[in-house]
Amino acid sequence: MKNKGFTIIELMIAVAIIGVLAAIAIPAYQNYIIRAKVSEALTFASQAKTAVAEYYQSQGTLPADNPTAGLATSITGTNVSQVTVAAGVITVTASIAGVPTASSNIVFSPTVSGSGITWSCTGGGTLDNQYRPSNCKS
Repeated sequence: MKNKGFTIIELMIAVAIIGVLAAIAIPAYQNYIIRAKVSEALTFASQAKTAVAEYYQSQGTLPADNPTAGLATSITGTNVSQVTVAAGVITVTASIAGVPTASSNIVFSPTVSGSGITWSCTGGGTLDNQYRPSNCKS
């Protein structure tokens, strides 16, 4: 008489394969979640960039601080603890679980030319490269 079903060895191999796949997938998913939360910081930066550009077009200089740029003194969000404008440079500090506060900011630096302002975020900030958007990686 022939038995039908799986042997214990076959079941153990299947469990081991699932374990290896989970060991690879979980860290990649956590990295993805942090990158998604960083996108909120980019939204806040976009609003600040617009305010700085409008101030520059009307005044001819870069704003010194948030109120000068027409922004609130304290700007926060679910994953953003602070947005600061200083001499036109925008610093966005994220507050994301899993990322140390000391290494969670992105700096957007303006370059003024005859055609307007161009922004660079590759050289500033302490946010780890693996969490930055592709256009901000150094």
